[in-house]
Amino acid sequence: MRQNELITWQDPSSVAGAHSRAYRVVYEARGEAIARKMGLNADGVARQCLGCHSDPAAGGRGARFQSSDGVGCEACHGGSGAWLASHRTVTGTHADNISRGMRALENPKVRAGVCLDCHFGGSKPGQFVSHEIMAAGHPRVAFELDLFSSLQQHWDVDADYVKRKTYAGGVKTWAVGQAMALDRALTLYGTSGRGQGAFPELYFFDCHACHRQISDDPKARPQWQANPGRPIPAGTPPFNDENMIMLSAAAKVVAPALGARLDADSRAFHVALARDKAESVRAAAKLAATARALSDAFAARNFSRAETLAIVDAILQGEITRRYTDYAGSAQAVMAADTLLNAMANSGQVDRGAVSRMRPNLDRAYAQVRDPNNYRPDAFRASLTQVAQAARSLR
Repeated sequence: MRQNELITWQDPSSVAGAHSRAYRVVYEARGEAIARKMGLNADGVARQCLGCHSDPAAGGRGARFQSSDGVGCEACHGGSGAWLASHRTVTGTHADNISRGMRALENPKVRAGVCLDCHFGGSKPGQFVSHEIMAAGHPRVAFELDLFSSLQQHWDVDADYVKRKTYAGGVKTWAVGQAMALDRALTLYGTSGRGQGAFPELYFFDCHACHRQISDDPKARPQWQANPGRPIPAGTPPFNDENMIMLSAAAKVVAPALGARLDADSRAFHVALARDKAESVRAAAKLAATARALSDAFAARNFSRAETLAIVDAILQGEITRRYTDYAGSAQAVMAADTLLNAMANSGQVDRGAVSRMRPNLDRAYAQVRDPNNYRPDAFRASLTQVAQAARSLR
């Protein structure tokens, strides 16, 4: 144990300290502007925001609990009333703590379930960033389990950790996270009451597929590109398919039958969205079931070096890249390549120096998705080609 977990959590400026700052940002200039645009008073802010910007399970925490602590230890690890004492004892075990209510966050399915409540949306009050909140100024919500975990990492994976908890590894964590993110999005989409009058809840759709430059200049050319993964007419708002694309790449390599089912269910879902709400909800449920099957398959699998390199290859070049027509899916692709390559380096499956030498190529790809307003599909795909060429040295 490092014994510096609290210092890491309280870091005033780095990404590692973001959870401790979660409450504070609600009452800073940007948060206040969002509340003002939405007409929220103090009770409204607490109801709509603090389910994620403070401990989402604050009830029953006792007199010393403070909402101003932001997202604290118990928000992720679970209420500690029954296990805090054993957690601190020399003879205490991780298994015993789990039996007393601690969450087994070393399990990627458990971790994804906890993280997704705020980083994608949950069923509890104040855990859903609607299109209204985004229109008022909230940043776009995105999720990648392994990368986000590494940014918050305050633990060391050593022999003792593996003995006490086991270790899933970065590739499995990434794959399970992608599957569970898609399942969560589709499950929330199918929940009744999510809509805005005549419109569906636009949070679920790909923001930048619609928020592109509009011009009456006769020389202007449409920026929309046909996407083979979603056979819908131009002008139809597309469901955000960033996780579908990543899942397809992983499934084609390690679970081809489920991968074919995923692609068929994905296409059917997109078609249904353009036809009828009830039909789309049924199609969403079917696709969510396939995502859950993939999550189970990934969780039960140890990814080999060859399989991981094949997934990287599928993400960076070939058929899948034709689906990078929009910003969200492209941003996921860069994060995936970065995550998978670093996971292989950390596990000793490839040379760390070789991955480090690929950093300039990855940085150029990241630059293509730094500003969504300047995103250009063709330029992005060209940057991925450079990463793919550099990745060949790892084989």
